[in-house]
Amino acid sequence: MARRTLSFILLASAIAVTGIVPRFSPAAANAAEIDFLSDDFYDYDDVSREAGDPLEPLNRVIFRFNDKMYIHVMEPVASVYAAAVPLDLRECIFNFFRNLEEPVRFLNALLQGRFGDSGEVLTRFLINSTLGIYGLGDAATRVFDVPPVEATLGETLAVWGVGDGAYLVVPFYGSSTIRDFTAVVGEGFGEPYYAWTDNYYYMGTVYAGKETNKLSMHLGEYEELKSVLFDPYVSFRNAYFQYRSKVRGQSRSVPDNAE
Repeated sequence: MARRTLSFILLASAIAVTGIVPRFSPAAANAAEIDFLSDDFYDYDDVSREAGDPLEPLNRVIFRFNDKMYIHVMEPVASVYAAAVPLDLRECIFNFFRNLEEPVRFLNALLQGRFGDSGEVLTRFLINSTLGIYGLGDAATRVFDVPPVEATLGETLAVWGVGDGAYLVVPFYGSSTIRDFTAVVGEGFGEPYYAWTDNYYYMGTVYAGKETNKLSMHLGEYEELKSVLFDPYVSFRNAYFQYRSKVRGQSRSVPDNAE
């Protein structure tokens, strides 16, 4: 019983460190050319055009809960981890897990009709699995100038006509929609470590370690971003839709109905 309880705690912790900061860090925002200080940002209406926010009162409560969890639990844990593990090693761990997930991206790119992107994902996987020494290094980017490609199940569902559903703020996770979070859960079952074992203790341990490692490379970004926002809830909501639209727009062959 104690072992099952520990497994549950580990899985909950894994979810907790997955998403609040890295997806909307200043680096991510800059990559998508999102200006949090512009007037146009606060006039952005994609939230009403794409999904709507009928659950805003509940979403705001969960947003505040996530904020406290990040500040008092997630970041302190990641800070201790960052102090103990050198950055170079953390980057290798990040690269290793990203490489393991490339087959899922390859499949999603194919299902979206993004054949050029799927070829790049496959190329990256082959290069990094060999020259990158099992994915520990990103030789595809550094040596062959083949940059990372994103292709998610949420985008695949959009291409195939599945609507957004309402905007959601998910406990321990952050901004999403009904469709996108359903896709996140579905993709979780495609993670490679689920094929290795059916032991929830090991699954939770590996997944929590992977996500803590990722978060450790974004320390301080959440506070830096939140400090300049008038209404963090509205800002993160708008950022979610703007970032998603920008990323999809950068995909060379996503069909028009992906939006």
